[in-house]
Amino acid sequence: MAKSTRSRSPRRGRGLTGQVRVAMPRQPRQVPPDLSRAARRRLAMIDWHAGHGANVSLTARHFGVGRSTVYRWLARYDRFRLESLEDHGSAPRRRRRPTWTIDEVRAVKAVRERYPRWGKDKLRVLLRRAGISLSVSMVGRILARLRRSGELREPARRRMSVQQRRWRRPYAIRKPVDWPIERPGDLVELDTLDIRPLPGKIWKQFTARDVVSRWDTVELGRRATASAAAAVLDRLAERMPFPVRAISIDNGSEFMAEFEAACQTRAIALFVLPPRSPKLHGAVERANRTHTEEFYEVTTAEPELEAFQLELRAWETVYNTIRPHQALGYLTPAEYLASIGVDV
Repeated sequence: MAKSTRSRSPRRGRGLTGQVRVAMPRQPRQVPPDLSRAARRRLAMIDWHAGHGANVSLTARHFGVGRSTVYRWLARYDRFRLESLEDHGSAPRRRRRPTWTIDEVRAVKAVRERYPRWGKDKLRVLLRRAGISLSVSMVGRILARLRRSGELREPARRRMSVQQRRWRRPYAIRKPVDWPIERPGDLVELDTLDIRPLPGKIWKQFTARDVVSRWDTVELGRRATASAAAAVLDRLAERMPFPVRAISIDNGSEFMAEFEAACQTRAIALFVLPPRSPKLHGAVERANRTHTEEFYEVTTAEPELEAFQLELRAWETVYNTIRPHQALGYLTPAEYLASIGVDV
């Protein structure tokens, strides 16, 4: 029996009635020339979605958008009106109508003109004292309406701030950019730390850290004065195993007057930080945290100054000669100094 020579097209299929149906090629869509680029992209997304199984997740991944975006434009799409894919304003159709009266507007304007630097919260209190009850938000809306209409003009700002007198330092300067920090003693950061062993009792700790070797010297006293800070220079000379060539300080009053003169007498360069820049004192700030967490929070010393001074001096020895320092490759400051030929 001869076989049928009828060719089978891949686009043919049989319908429910048994008749052969042929899938006709899809005609290109006629896109209005005035459709925006965004609307054309949304139309392409909708066409792609229809031609790939109407899978929202697949369409969202293909076009790099969220599934909610695909759902939103599918719901808004009207195939007989492609401009439905254009952006439109999101302003409410029904806007709130003002409920204030002309007298209330005049009252708000009058009190604001009398006190031009007071905000809506204070103006509401003044209006309430005058028998006019308005909410804070309504006062704010009335002020905004007066500004938009030009009925309320804010007074011009005049620079009348009193300039504070700055302390003229006879010796301290900003640290030069090219100041070399290569050897121990090239720069020691000095700072104070408040110690509160009991409520109402405040002591002051002077912390000095060498930024190269991480060697610390700590002194605890009752007050942070310029004379106490000057005495710290003697402690540095006694307990730091290298000469101090420069000290960095903040703008604290304890680092002025007598302290500054003492640095000049000893020929120690004194560098002062710019205002409000503790980040430039990172080494000594980290030292204060270490001494707080590893000594003050665990010490069993009696809350008396002399007892704390003895324990703190012992902790200083532990810190410099026993405690490994991560920044030094887990060497102690003493081991680091010995490795570069400095006798401790």
